[in-house]
Parts: sequence; structure tokens; C-alpha cells
Amino acid sequence: MPTRDRRPSLLRRVWGSSLSLRVVATTLGAALLILAASAWMILFQASLGILAGKKASAESEASAALSRMQAALTGTDLSAAALNERLNQLIEQATASSAQYQVMIETPVTGFISGGLSGDSVPRSLQDVARGSDRADVVWVTPTLVQYRDSSVPPVPGFAVCGNLRVPSGDLYPVFFIFPLTQEASTLAVLERAVLTTVAVLAIALVGIAYLVARQVGKPVRQASDVARRIAAGDFEQRLPVVGTDDLASLAVSMNDMASTLSAQIGQLEELSRLQRRFVSDVSHELRTPLTTVRMASDLLYDVRDDMKPTLTRTVELMHAEVGRFETLLADLLEISRFDAGAAVLSLDDVDIAGLVREEVADMRRLAEKAGLTVNVRTEADMVAEVDPRRVRRIVRNLLFNAIEHGERRPVEVRVAGDKHAVAVTVRDHGVGFLPEQAQLVFNRFWRADPSRQRNLGGTGLGLSIALEDAHLHNGWLQAWGRPGEGALFRLTLPRTPSDPVQVSPLPLLPTDVGAGADDDAAVEVVSHE
Repeated sequence: MPTRDRRPSLLRRVWGSSLSLRVVATTLGAALLILAASAWMILFQASLGILAGKKASAESEASAALSRMQAALTGTDLSAAALNERLNQLIEQATASSAQYQVMIETPVTGFISGGLSGDSVPRSLQDVARGSDRADVVWVTPTLVQYRDSSVPPVPGFAVCGNLRVPSGDLYPVFFIFPLTQEASTLAVLERAVLTTVAVLAIALVGIAYLVARQVGKPVRQASDVARRIAAGDFEQRLPVVGTDDLASLAVSMNDMASTLSAQIGQLEELSRLQRRFVSDVSHELRTPLTTVRMASDLLYDVRDDMKPTLTRTVELMHAEVGRFETLLADLLEISRFDAGAAVLSLDDVDIAGLVREEVADMRRLAEKAGLTVNVRTEADMVAEVDPRRVRRIVRNLLFNAIEHGERRPVEVRVAGDKHAVAVTVRDHGVGFLPEQAQLVFNRFWRADPSRQRNLGGTGLGLSIALEDAHLHNGWLQAWGRPGEGALFRLTLPRTPSDPVQVSPLPLLPTDVGAGADDDAAVEVVSHE
């Protein structure tokens, strides 16, 4: 099944990488939203005000003009032809008296009489209202689209005002006053440009202000991040400058106090660690002389134990064994103190790892026979690596000793393999084993999976800890796998040269004779980064 790419998108990475960018973008987005809403409200209210004023003005002017036309026409006895001519005169007089509107009159014979407007300028609804009314003293107003007979002149929005003109015969002729909104549209266009220009200038100004604010806030944050990074790297003398008394100054004071406290505590811990290492080293060295004397006396008594009483013989044998274990423990403590003090160094040489492993297995043969088990070795050719032979021997010896100690009288399998970059050694026993979550704990000093279990072969509890330090000193790995009742497997992986760190081990950590479970996979993943 193809794995889904979990990497964040480029936009998300850029967005998350800069506080200034987020502040500026957020401020700009919010500002544009507010400014756009404000601009819309301004233009909307201005439009409503202008149109309301124009509508009231149109209604007033149309009423006055209609009254003048009615007064001029009243009492005139005209024939139909003379009436049409008189109506044309009235249209010309009304149009000449004001440039704000044009007049159209609808007659039963000739239809619309107008100067240059098209009859489509009058909405059908307004025509129906005028025709259905019998009053000459009322006007009606409605928006319309002013259209001209000359098709080259574009239509414009406007108002149409309608009233009735009573002719001498008593009939009512609808009169339409058309008010184009050309001037008002120009005013609104100027206002719209002014508002948009103001919005653009304010947006640019807000971006600049947001950037300055982001810089003012972000600079101390970046300084704090840089100082924290340097403190984390071990430079405990780093401090933040304290400017003013605001929240950022309080943050700087708090970080400086934290750095001072952390420096003091780490100094105390380092001093305690140094004293502890020195104490262990001094005690270990001081114990060597009396231990040598005790060892000599123990050996002397051990050599003549056959001439002693049986009760004394057993006592001498126990003392001899415990002195030997104490001597081994003292040597391990000295080695641990060297690791803790950072004084351990490598003495490198080209070594055949396979031959070294076979030699160690041969040396441990008697111990394996005493424990009632066998050790089987499988190696490959070209196992040469640049290592410290003394330390590698100690690692292999500790792994073999551990497998024999916990092997439960079952065979121990040792395998050596390599590739172009690394050499690996695995030691597999089929004994008590341990839980997957204990794969890291087995390398702790004096750790036991079962505290009540006694060490049958006299181990010190420091062997695996020293082995892990030796592996790390070579830039190598020492890893463990275990399952209760099915044994354990330890894998040592060493680079061909210490300058070439291990990337992949030539041997698997999970044994081939067991099925992989969820716990095994988790254990392998945990230890694979040692």
C-alpha cells in the first residue's frame, strides 16, 4: 500500500515559518475586510442619499412644470392639428426652461411626442398608471432607463415622472418628465474612486504598521529563541537584554533568572558527578592493594585446602570464589569510572572479527559445559574491521557470559556476518528472555529482569553496561531483543572503520526462529537507534 506523504504543503511551511508574515497577513486580511465593508456602506448610503434627493427634486420640478403647462393650455380652443402643434410648443418651452429633464406627451392619435427620446424610456407600468387615472393634479415617480432615438447615444439610468395634462376638450393626456442621472452617476463615480483610493492607502499603511509591530514584537522573541538555543548548547553565560518594564522585559528577566538557576544547578550536578567519579576511582584504586593481599592469602589457603578439615575447606572455597568475584567487580568499576570521566580511548588495529569470536567461544567452552549447554558458531569470510581488540573481546565475552548465564541449558547460537560498511555479531540464547519493553533496561548497571534471581556464574551486573559503552566508543550499536520463555538475542554492529558510522546492520535483530508480533516490532524500533 503506498504511504501518504505527510509533509506539509509549501504554503503551510511558509505560513508556519514566519511570525511577521502571519501578523502582516492576518492584519491585512482583517483590515481589507473591514475597509471593504466600510467602503460598501459609504457608497451605499451615498447612493441612497443622492437618489432620494434626486427623486424629490424630480417630483417637485415635474409638478411645477406640469402646472405651468396646464395653465398655458387652459381655455385654449384648438382643433386636433392645432392641439398637437401646441403640445409640441409646450414640450419645447418646458425643455428650454430646464436642462434637468426632457418631456414626452402621449396622444391618442400620434402616440409619444418627444424631442429626442425613445418611447421605451417610459416604463410600461407607469404608462398603465397614467392611463388608468382621471386626476390631473397628481404625479407618479419611478426609476427608468433613459433611451434615445439616436442609437449612438448610450442609455443612462434616470427617473420617469408622470402626470396628466387636461386639454380643452376635457380629455387627459399623459405627460412624462424624464430625468437622466448623468450628473449623479458622475458624482458617484468620483466618490467611488475616492473611497477605493482611501481604502488602498489605508491598507498599505496598515501593512506597514503591522510589519513594524511584528518586528517590534518578533525581535525580542527571536533573541529569546537564539539565547535559549545557545543555553541548550551549553553556553550558560548567555543572557537577554532587558529594555523597559513591559511584558517582553518581564520575559527577558524570567529567562535570565531561569538561565542563572539552570547554570547553578548544572554546575552543582557536574561537581557532584565529578566527586562521585573521583570517589569511585579513588576507592577502587585504594582497594587494589588490600585486595591483592587478600587475594594472595586466599590463593595460599585455597592451595592447601585439602589438608584442612571439611568445614574449613568449604569456607576457603567460598572465600576464594567471592574474592575472585570482588576482583572482577573492582576491575569493572574502574572501567566504568574511566567511561564516566571520558578517559576511555581506542587502541585500533585491523582485526578478524570472526577469528576473535571463535577464540572467545573456545575460551568459554568449559563454562558452557559447566552450565550444561553448547555454543554453536557460524561465521563468514572477510570479517576484518579496524577496532580495539581488547574492547571487542570484552563485548563478545560479556554477551557469551550473559547467554550462558540465562540460557537454561539450551544451545547458544553465535553468528558473524558483514557487508561493505559494517560487521555484526549476534548471540542468541533460548533461555528465560525478557519483555520487549525491557530491551533498553538490560544495559542498565546492576539491572535484573527478576530481582529475586541469583547470579549462577558470579557476574557483576556491569558487563552489559561496559559492553554498550565499548560499542558506542567504536561508533557502533549494541542492541537487544527478547521474549519471555523464548530467550534473547543481542546484536553487536561495528563499522569497518570508526570514522564511518553504522547505517544498517548486516544481521537482523529479530530472530528467524520466532514469529514477528506487534511487541517485537515495537522493540526492534526502540533499540534500532542506539
